[in-house]
Amino acid sequence: MFIFALLLTATTLWFLLDKRAPETAWLISGGILLLLFPLCVENPFLLMLIVWPPALIIMLVLGYDKIRQKLISAPLLKQFRKVMPAMSTTEQEALDAGTVWWDGELFSGRPQWSHLLDIPPCHLNDKEQAFLDNQVQQLCEMIDDWQTTRVDKDLAPEVWQYIKKQGFWSLIIPEEYGGLAFSAYAHSQIVMKVASRSVTAAVTIMVPNSLGPGKLLLHYGTLKQKNYYLPRLARGEEIPCFALTGPKAGSDAGALPDNGIICYGQWQGEKILGILLNWEKRYITLGPVASLIGLAFHLYDPDQLLGEQHHLGITVALIPRDLKGVEIGKRHIPLDIPFQNGPNKGKDVFIPLSQIIGGKKGIGQGWRMLVECLAEGRAISLPALSTSGGKAASRYTGAYARVRRQFNLPIGYFEGVEEALARIAGYTYQMDAARQLTLSALDCGEKPAVVSAIIKYHLTEKFRQVMNDAMDIQGGSGICLGKNNLLGRVYQSIPIAITVEGANILTRSMIIFGQGAIRCHPWVLKEFNAVHQSDSKKALKQFDSAFFGHIRFLASNIVHSFSLGLTRGRFSKVPEIKDTKRQFQYLNWLSSSFALCADIAMMTLGGALKRKERLSARLGDILSELYLTSAVLKHFNDQGCPEEDKALMEWTCQDSFYRMQEAFRSFLANLPFRPLAWLLRFLIFPRGLAFSMPSDKASHQIARILLSPSESRERLTSGIFNSDDLSGKVGRLEACFKLAVELDSQLKTLRQAVKAGAIPKEPHGKMLQVALEIGVINQQEHDLLVRLEELTVEVIAVDDFDNFGEQFVLAEDKDNTVHHKNVA
Repeated sequence: MFIFALLLTATTLWFLLDKRAPETAWLISGGILLLLFPLCVENPFLLMLIVWPPALIIMLVLGYDKIRQKLISAPLLKQFRKVMPAMSTTEQEALDAGTVWWDGELFSGRPQWSHLLDIPPCHLNDKEQAFLDNQVQQLCEMIDDWQTTRVDKDLAPEVWQYIKKQGFWSLIIPEEYGGLAFSAYAHSQIVMKVASRSVTAAVTIMVPNSLGPGKLLLHYGTLKQKNYYLPRLARGEEIPCFALTGPKAGSDAGALPDNGIICYGQWQGEKILGILLNWEKRYITLGPVASLIGLAFHLYDPDQLLGEQHHLGITVALIPRDLKGVEIGKRHIPLDIPFQNGPNKGKDVFIPLSQIIGGKKGIGQGWRMLVECLAEGRAISLPALSTSGGKAASRYTGAYARVRRQFNLPIGYFEGVEEALARIAGYTYQMDAARQLTLSALDCGEKPAVVSAIIKYHLTEKFRQVMNDAMDIQGGSGICLGKNNLLGRVYQSIPIAITVEGANILTRSMIIFGQGAIRCHPWVLKEFNAVHQSDSKKALKQFDSAFFGHIRFLASNIVHSFSLGLTRGRFSKVPEIKDTKRQFQYLNWLSSSFALCADIAMMTLGGALKRKERLSARLGDILSELYLTSAVLKHFNDQGCPEEDKALMEWTCQDSFYRMQEAFRSFLANLPFRPLAWLLRFLIFPRGLAFSMPSDKASHQIARILLSPSESRERLTSGIFNSDDLSGKVGRLEACFKLAVELDSQLKTLRQAVKAGAIPKEPHGKMLQVALEIGVINQQEHDLLVRLEELTVEVIAVDDFDNFGEQFVLAEDKDNTVHHKNVA
């Protein structure tokens, strides 16, 4: 009986921890066990005398709030305040920015899958679809990217005019101000399609609709500012830019050296109270052509004209380009992708307080504005650009790998090429899934700061991998630039995407987990806020609730992770979705394990975790892969679980599971306290490592999706520019690809006839003639095979040029317009 009692106690404790039972359940269970245990031993009174007093004292202390707070929480709170560093205003505003969404569920270790699956999938309304089918298609057909990048070093004047006239800069502006008021999804679809035709044009469109004057005015502008500027921005009468990055501050926006001083000055003939500005910025997209500069700077009031405070904080204002003291510098050319980009600076530029976004209420609110708008903006533009690259590589390189033949076989059939094609297809599927899930959140009103950092980093990195693979497959046709190279300029643009809106090294090593650990954890931010709470009674109550909630959370994750590790997720509750049961179960296991590791890291390393950037990055990698895999499963479900897409879903999930496992291994191998690392390894992987890279068979299956026309290929590559115009490379490639697939059996018959000696090895044209004469093929097949050969020659050809030694220089007119001038 005694052994039975011990087993009952252990089982009860295990159950309570695993189910995260509330305090009441613990007290009731403890009371029942105290009553039952004496019945299971020979000398119950001795047991009661030994066990009941300490047990009742523990239950009283832990179960009664006031006693627990006085004896335990108050001393702990005092100690926490001694060791916890003060939080700066910029850190607090960064933590307060945006919203916690699905990332919080993943951090909890118990994701509620119904919350994810209930999010409505992305869709376009009739107006948005019509704009894509007409204006966006027309813009794509107008663009000559070779002329833009090689000759003019700028978009053609008619393209600039079309962008302005058709409202491409007003995607986010409400209709009442003359804008298009499109959804985040429509915004992304537009950028994605244009980017597949010209990165230069895509950047020109996406920046005014991302972090810039338009978005800042929408969220924080005064009514007067909105009424004046938004219609002008919508009509293209104002070209906006946003000046944040400087030569010295770089990604550390909190270290801006640019400043403004509150003082009196002249404005339109009157002496008024305003700001005297001095700044120097660079890498400013649209800066060389902008008429309206959004400027971030530190604002000071040394003469206390507005109050007693000297430093008023980071502030954002609107600066007309034509003000005295504003200087627009010469252009940058980022990796030969000539979107308008360059420096600007101002010396003793005076503006009234009314130019501050939000007016006087906007003073010192700039950092919050920037962080909140960046959280939303970078979740749209760069993921769209990255996904566009993946879709273009999938469609164009997949087609090329089918029509380009070596050793009488399409190169896509060779296993080495197949491996690269699989990555292209799998990562494109994952990028599109993550893009669409995040856009659904934005269109539902979320501003997911941590998620936006995840998809900015991981989609641009997957973009880099996909384009590297595409260039490897295309070989010489990829590296020779010209009108017929569909991917060369896209490949060149990759480091730009990696660098902007939070450099990727910084984003991975400091932001994803660094911000996510505090924002998404169910208890850590509450503990932080309690420690910094000025009201002592409220602070103690809040800290007590948060601290003991955190303890229960940690203990629960220990038990839950070990339980799931033993079964590798089996028997855990998951949605009833076709073909996805094991994937969801693995995510349950890995999410709980991640929550456990994150807690242990924060508890043992504390503030030092900030400096342990590689440990932080690996935890961020796990959180990111959890998000990406969640997106893939939702995407598969939203599309109706098509059987032909099952291989894509499985390959992508398997790749992510393996990446998470390796991130866990690296994290545990480098955790400073080794016994703790060994214990965590045992708790998470009690049966050893579970995952391997996707199999060769799985890679073969998804590579073949890119090598033949199918609904799966169409879904994977939907949303980019396509054309059946044979005068362009896209149209010729598509026609050649379809014809090659159509004639596959005839080509196979020819190979067999040559191998059997029925047809001599002659040049292709002669061989076809002999095959026709001896009846191996008929006249129609002969004509189609000749046409296929003609198209293939055109498709695999690369551009060449006369006068290779000609030199080009940039010449600048007085109006700062840059032209390309041949000086050979």
